[in-house]
Amino acid sequence: MTHFDSSLPLFVDLDGTLLKSDITLESMLLLIRKNFIYLLLIPVWLVRGRPYLKQQVAQRIDMQLDHLPVNQEFYCFLKQEKDRGRPITLISASNQKLVSKVGSHFQLFDNTFGTCDQVNLKAENKLKKIRELNKGAFAYAGNSSADLPIWSHAQEVVMVNCHESMARRLHEDNATVLRFDTPAPIPQKLWQAMRPHQWLKNLLLFVPLLLAHRINEPIFLFQATVGFLSFSLCASGVYLLNDMLDLNSDRQHHSKHTRPFASGELSLSVGFLAVPVLLLSAFAVGCLLPRSFLEILLLYWVFTSFYSFFLKRLFLIDVVTLAILYTMRIVAGAAAVSISTTIFLIAFSLFLFLGLGMMKRVTELVNLEKSNKTDTEGRAYSGKHIGLLSVIGGSSSFFAVLTFALYTTALDTTRLYSSPTVLWLICPLLFYLLVRIWKQSREGKLDEDPVLFAITDRVSQLISLLCALLLWLAT
Repeated sequence: MTHFDSSLPLFVDLDGTLLKSDITLESMLLLIRKNFIYLLLIPVWLVRGRPYLKQQVAQRIDMQLDHLPVNQEFYCFLKQEKDRGRPITLISASNQKLVSKVGSHFQLFDNTFGTCDQVNLKAENKLKKIRELNKGAFAYAGNSSADLPIWSHAQEVVMVNCHESMARRLHEDNATVLRFDTPAPIPQKLWQAMRPHQWLKNLLLFVPLLLAHRINEPIFLFQATVGFLSFSLCASGVYLLNDMLDLNSDRQHHSKHTRPFASGELSLSVGFLAVPVLLLSAFAVGCLLPRSFLEILLLYWVFTSFYSFFLKRLFLIDVVTLAILYTMRIVAGAAAVSISTTIFLIAFSLFLFLGLGMMKRVTELVNLEKSNKTDTEGRAYSGKHIGLLSVIGGSSSFFAVLTFALYTTALDTTRLYSSPTVLWLICPLLFYLLVRIWKQSREGKLDEDPVLFAITDRVSQLISLLCALLLWLAT
């Protein structure tokens, strides 16, 4: 094995190597978010070749580089080599415009080369370009299987962000091998990106069964559980898509910057594969239930996708959409077990989750003010809206309690319970719970999701148990 040699010219890959992410895939997501119609044009451009596709995408977007995730160990190594005077070239299969922009941003490279004209600068084409630029020995830093042909001719192999499976495919006995930034296991990061803790929200599918007093019937419980699993898989697929579209705003967020896609810990290519797999799995599981459930699941997916692409940027419309999506879970739960639901339950759900949605926006803005910011990235809200959102949200929470009070006096309700007057005791508990969460929100003590706070907070859990006990006593 040869010794480490800083005099060797170093050629550096961009996507996955210097950066944890892939700027070609990121630029495509930026373009789709800019205008959904581009999703139809991308396949047309691809027919004319990858270089043409990359050129068309690159000339239509303005990528922000300040928050792009880098492989930190390798980045420090490059700075040290730059200080030693080592010649370093950035060479990538991404479009030349983007590669040049990245090169100028980091100021580490003597030259930058990317895909242009009809040549996709990847694998053998990249090796050919390196040979044109350098006739002698060279070092190469890469991260993927496309880099294997180049590593096979390099005197110094630099493996960055590579899993052990890639290391085992490398057979270099006569080259120095350096390794930087070992990545986390893909399944671990994918599971984190799927946000399984958010599946708790899908417990709403059991509400119609619970209120119909049929939760103890095995067949109905099984059907509701299947619906829960189906909705959870669908929701995870949407979470992945949403995170992929929100890379820029998440990277500027005080907590969301650690999400797997935003931090670069999970490859976007994994996301492009996982999203359709999760969605197809959700509908495959849903096929065990009545057709009406599948129709609601499809409508839920359409709404959530439309929310991710467009509605989330509209003032108030985004919160109303979230309230509808929560309510659709209850409707889906009723459809899964073929039980009809009441208008009181639908109205209660809409008011409750509209209030919680407003609370979430208020919490985001209060937390922004604490960090000396005023505007939310990718949202239509600023600090001046806190008062308005609080009024609308507080009113919605009040109407939720009022709707529940009306529910307790409805004829259909009194027929279901032996002691329906006991249900009245739930109203003050519910009122206290909502007021308490609103207080936490205005004081900046919430981490932006009041639903998860209510699920994990000890006081909220105690109040929920008391409400469940009162429901049982009323029965």
